[in-house]
Amino acid sequence: MSTTSYNCTTADQRSEGLAHAQRAIAAKQVIVMPTDTVYGIAADAFSAQAVATLLAAKGRGRNMPPPVLMPRRQTMEGLATEIGEDARKLAEKFWPGGLTLIFHAQPSLTWDLGDTHGTVALRVPDDELALDLLTLTGPLAVSSANRTGQPAAQSASEARAQLAESVEVYLEGGFRPLQGTSAVPSTIVDATGLRLRIVREGAISLEQIREVVPSALGLGEEPVMWSPTGDGTAEVEVEESTNDAPEENSVTTGEDTDTPESGNVEETPDAGDVPAAVDAAGATEKDATVDATAEETAETAADGH
Repeated sequence: MSTTSYNCTTADQRSEGLAHAQRAIAAKQVIVMPTDTVYGIAADAFSAQAVATLLAAKGRGRNMPPPVLMPRRQTMEGLATEIGEDARKLAEKFWPGGLTLIFHAQPSLTWDLGDTHGTVALRVPDDELALDLLTLTGPLAVSSANRTGQPAAQSASEARAQLAESVEVYLEGGFRPLQGTSAVPSTIVDATGLRLRIVREGAISLEQIREVVPSALGLGEEPVMWSPTGDGTAEVEVEESTNDAPEENSVTTGEDTDTPESGNVEETPDAGDVPAAVDAAGATEKDATVDATAEETAETAADGH
């Protein structure tokens, strides 16, 4: 494979680079692009061959599927199902930006992102070059541009040092997020249950999430439990989780963090076929499953995305 790098900080190379990247995606090859978190390695989300090439370039298995980046918020309607009102509020507030939402995937879609158990991690990045490419190509499977276990790349040249000839096109857009600053992964929120649950904290804080959706559960937090009292009434208490909270992935590893950005997940989609994370009147019998799969999700969301 011949590899070409484009300095997209100049108008002529930016145009040439975007055109070449679009052709490479159509040919089921992988490219490296900047995002608002770190650089990502991207492939056609609807091509099993392209996604397999992405995972192989990173040295990753199907158990760590990449998140999907989209050009606009409205695209999620065609990619996800059972989108709740609270999740819509977060998307409207924080997209484009550092928020990855995990949904049940549309069952009619013919794609294979890996072992997702019927879920997909979605994000709209807040990066002009990334959005221009996504507008040309449509949704892309994107993971951090690094070999698994290595530092996430914050420039195309750093990505090329790790991924070399496995990538067809490198789009250099300058340091991400800013030179001299540390990359912060997207925040990952599991929206597959009745209550939104943060499975990785990142660019968007829990306080910001709760300004929009006050009922959102934080890392390791359990829902309100109802218990009967002696007079036949009910009292509520908040249970502290007895499970360790999912480890917050470092962008230096990338899912890895994974992201999406899943993000993904920086970064994400292994929330499993759990129809509801929590019942409104208390924890369901699925709680143990949710805790385990949410932890997997945080590990597989998009490497800092």
